[in-house]
Amino acid sequence: MSSIKIYHFMPDKLNLYGDIGNIIALKQRAKWRNINVEVVDITETDDLSLDECDIFFIGGGSDREQSLATEQLKKIKTQLKNAIEDGMPTLTICGGYQFLGSEYVTPDGTRLEGLNILNIFTESKKERLIGDIVIESETFGQIVGFENHGGRTYHEYPTLGKVVDGYGNNDTDKREGIHYKNLLGTYLHGPILPKNHEITDYLLKQACIRKGIAFEPEKLDNTVEEAAKQAIIKRLLKAK
Repeated sequence: MSSIKIYHFMPDKLNLYGDIGNIIALKQRAKWRNINVEVVDITETDDLSLDECDIFFIGGGSDREQSLATEQLKKIKTQLKNAIEDGMPTLTICGGYQFLGSEYVTPDGTRLEGLNILNIFTESKKERLIGDIVIESETFGQIVGFENHGGRTYHEYPTLGKVVDGYGNNDTDKREGIHYKNLLGTYLHGPILPKNHEITDYLLKQACIRKGIAFEPEKLDNTVEEAAKQAIIKRLLKAK
């Protein structure tokens, strides 16, 4: 059986709003394709190598937990940057997404240094951006999810898509997330992958391509998943 390895960074600190569900979705859809998934929980980064990593995932947490996690991630900053530039499939949620940038400014004006891997800037406000969200994506089609964040993130990279209903990266440009090479960053908690099988399959497929293993079948029977997604979209857009 083919196998891939997922590195899950800081699951003890960054698991806000059930982000662990993303790992469960990756494992299940890989299993349906007879691909074995080994999940490696990373809580310390001393002497860590990403040589055996096929996908890495960073969730979200409170400002305090994000700061603690960032101190660990700084130790492997160069490896993370090289992996992203090399096209390693990556999913980062909320804090994991924000801290790829240069800095994060808290509502009281405190400047927290980020990993400075990408040219991203985030400032947080007391007024939170909360609610269900619908996105139209050229790559993934319609994306649904739930957002709850004080951060407003700004960058000029390609995004996951245009916000149809909700907030997204900030409260001005109606765009959500980032899609740079095979890196996906987003504010969608909830978690995002069980609600959006296209994104789950994208990450798995890119991992298989990089490792030279088959990704079959290309498409599963997604009748139930599609019905659930369309029910959410219909409810949200009807309520507008």
